[in-house]
Amino acid sequence: MPSNKLDHYEVLETIGSGSYGTCKKVRRRSDNKILVWKELDYGTMSECEKQMLVSEVNLLRELKHPNIVRYYDRIIDRTNTRIYLVMEYCEGGDLGQVIAKCKKERKYLESEFIWKLFSQLISALQECHKRENGQHILHRDLKPANVFLDANQNVKLGDFGLARVLSHDMSMAKTFVGTPYYMSPEQMNKTGYNDKSDVWSLGCLLYETCALVPPFLAANQKSLAAKIKTGRFRPIPSTYPESLSHLISIMLRVNDDLRPSVAELAENPILKKKHIERLISYPSQMSEFEQREDLLKQREKALDDREKDLESKCSIQPRLTLFLYLHVHRV
Repeated sequence: MPSNKLDHYEVLETIGSGSYGTCKKVRRRSDNKILVWKELDYGTMSECEKQMLVSEVNLLRELKHPNIVRYYDRIIDRTNTRIYLVMEYCEGGDLGQVIAKCKKERKYLESEFIWKLFSQLISALQECHKRENGQHILHRDLKPANVFLDANQNVKLGDFGLARVLSHDMSMAKTFVGTPYYMSPEQMNKTGYNDKSDVWSLGCLLYETCALVPPFLAANQKSLAAKIKTGRFRPIPSTYPESLSHLISIMLRVNDDLRPSVAELAENPILKKKHIERLISYPSQMSEFEQREDLLKQREKALDDREKDLESKCSIQPRLTLFLYLHVHRV
């Protein structure tokens, strides 16, 4: 029962709240590991929002990378229409908070931190954009508030609720979503987007990390769209090297054909050096406990896949609403 699974965790404090629920810091009783859960009330969501939640749950279960927030468990309370997503706790907060603190203290972030941040975000996006199953994932909402940091200031990319899975033969998607300040020209033109739109948003994020403000600002969305479509922005502070300024400028090219891909950005000599340092600094093996957890998650996913296959054979609509998802998949 959901109540029993909830008892596996001790709630420590509330660390955030939103339209549909709260984010709480919890302790797993079995090993005292500190985690976080997102408590969401799916009973008040629209069908579109429910589908976005289903998408996030499915993506989180598949994505396993040192620079992506790790998913541990889901707990469903059907009586109170609540779902709890148990995930890695990022005690360093998010990049938006770091930028706000710098603005308040009137100081810029160190170049070394920005290169590390950039390198790790590239690594996370490579995992998303090039999947072994022939699909790739567009994050679609890259912004400072969705970039989390651990105790050692390592990046953990999160909040995949707006992410979209594209098959290998589908290069463009046309749903208009995201945060306006970080939207690409093709999104503003509603002509669709692909992995190069994530590159644009990453360029905006990197710019803001340097300048402490987004590259494009306006009083309303119409004016903002006009500015984004021109692709003109002020230079980043001169305290940063030209190599960083150049990378930002090529990511913020209006024509997406002229923007580099994530794979091409990863070939930058400075980023390659940072990537090697990252491989050395991260443990090569998961702990024994994490390996057992991983095996359990793989078995759970295999069971869900079999259920989905049965639904397909019974001609049940393949794009499940959250209602069907929660009532067909028993956990």
